[in-house]
Amino acid sequence: MELKECVNYLLSVSQNKVFKHFSGLLEEFGLTPAQYGVLNCLWSEGQLSPKQIAESMYLEATTVSGILDKMQKAGFIERSVAPDNRRNVLVVATPKAINIREQVEAATAQMNQAALQNLSPTEQAALLKGLAAIIETEL
Repeated sequence: MELKECVNYLLSVSQNKVFKHFSGLLEEFGLTPAQYGVLNCLWSEGQLSPKQIAESMYLEATTVSGILDKMQKAGFIERSVAPDNRRNVLVVATPKAINIREQVEAATAQMNQAALQNLSPTEQAALLKGLAAIIETEL
């Protein structure tokens, strides 16, 4: 098989290019793409547990824990103990994170536009649908 026909190669190289571009756009906000993912979950859902965030982002709990530690130090999230179960931690976006939401979402749209610029609207829809299908596939 040719390397350029290997799904892993194509996804890895594409993801690396998009990640670098997105990282540059998020730099002015002091965020990483992974931290954006956490904030997007919190902006959409409100208060979540680290386990819920990990499941939503398809990440391991330990990975999310490290991301949350850095975000808390930077003032983007707060963690508290759930009032009904002291073993559960709840994560919320801080006012600092809420205040940058509109600008960060604009940067995200800019990244999408740059990544998809060489595709027709039909191709863009097919790519997004295909990527979503891969995410849902049991491998």
